[in-house]
Amino acid sequence: MREIIAPLSQMLKSGEISSVELTNKYIKAIENDNPKYNAYVSTTFDKALENAKTADKLIAEGKGSTLTGIPMTLKDNICSDGDLTTCCSKILEGFRPYYDSTVWTKLKAQGAVMLGKTNMDEFAMGSTSETSVYGAPLNPRNTNHVTGGSSGGVAAAVCANIAAYGLGSDTGGSVRQPASFCGIVGLKPTYGAVSRYGLIAYGSSLDQIGVLANSVKDTATVFDAIRGVDEHDQTSVDFDFGNISDTLGQTDVKGLKIGIAKEYFEGINEEIKDAILGAVKEFEKNGAEIVDISLPVLQQALPVYYIIACAEASSNLGRYDGIRYGYRAKDFNDVEEMILKTRTEGFGDEVKRRIMLGTYVLSSGYYDAYYKKACLLRQNLIADFDDIFNTCDVLIAPTAPNTAFELGFEGASPVDMYLSDIATVPINITGVPAISVPVKNDKAGLPIGMQIIGKKFDEKKILDVAYFYEKLNKSEVEDFEGGVTL
Repeated sequence: MREIIAPLSQMLKSGEISSVELTNKYIKAIENDNPKYNAYVSTTFDKALENAKTADKLIAEGKGSTLTGIPMTLKDNICSDGDLTTCCSKILEGFRPYYDSTVWTKLKAQGAVMLGKTNMDEFAMGSTSETSVYGAPLNPRNTNHVTGGSSGGVAAAVCANIAAYGLGSDTGGSVRQPASFCGIVGLKPTYGAVSRYGLIAYGSSLDQIGVLANSVKDTATVFDAIRGVDEHDQTSVDFDFGNISDTLGQTDVKGLKIGIAKEYFEGINEEIKDAILGAVKEFEKNGAEIVDISLPVLQQALPVYYIIACAEASSNLGRYDGIRYGYRAKDFNDVEEMILKTRTEGFGDEVKRRIMLGTYVLSSGYYDAYYKKACLLRQNLIADFDDIFNTCDVLIAPTAPNTAFELGFEGASPVDMYLSDIATVPINITGVPAISVPVKNDKAGLPIGMQIIGKKFDEKKILDVAYFYEKLNKSEVEDFEGGVTL
């Protein structure tokens, strides 16, 4: 996979191109290509050009960073002051936040250029991005297929080269799975490594802002820029990661202990299973030690996740009532009817389903049987993962049990869609970091992603391992031709 950020940064610093010129190239590419992919749901071109002018001044003064002047995108649930941010839901129609998220504050301070907000499943609830009120984004690898979800618009924009990189959110795999489906890199950091301030909440104990990019080095560069403790987010942690992007490639995999949990490969498409195990053999050939392990607790992960996530969604989405902001029903007789009609008309079917599931498991008589039990099982998952990382350095697993679904996949019930998260949700439940990197294409030409999982705050190791694999040039997923070319 090709690096984009460092070469663009070098062009900007050498004066080969200005940020304004580069931004105009991206704007033109979006205008030409976005109708094909439906990646962007709103654009901020005027602001982008103003940011680009600021970036050019920083570069001329010898200031800024590797990200200065480089155009990027935010998922439509990450706030930026005055910009349309709707979570791709009718109920947030016309909503413009009055403040910046911490991640955008950090990037903007470094001279980043935001092109707009990208498509997603409504309130990040879905695995295909088809629940978006704006319609589904289309996979640039094959526009008859979905991008994955819920950060599908970011993945499409990065894959199609109409954004150099993007930020998404990952509650149960929503950065990693679309990265896998689109053949790019997706990092879900440790819970607390990146501030969630300004991320519109779905499941607060599971949500994490992550990075989607075209290469591991690009991903590390962006992670270095957005991580860190934040006074606005009390779950954020002050941890010294060092400068990961500058030290990539300095670690050999010789002696690295790679854990393979058989439960991660149960029910997985054989073609995907063979691709991941083939990649593991490449590590073994280069001196890594393969450790076969058992994690029977993984079988509990999916029900635990959907109970906790839906319970938290029920609570978090209670604030959308039509009174303070967003959509409001037109005809009603009193406040109670207004709230009822607003929520009925404003939320889509999948969001309503999860609100109702969450309300049910929190209700009197069911709390102990469902929610409390799920929280106890979550502790078992966390303990088992902690134990595993006493015996191995990283885990390797598929990112998803399948490649990208066809649009409107017939016969896919909500439960079928939930099962597609089987390989990613344990990471959010336990709070550990994971990265998805492309391995090869399946017989239909669709990308297969491999997940590298580490212990908490060990982003450096999983990025090093991912970078090593990327440099082996074993991936058969070719760089996408289109969008901005330089």
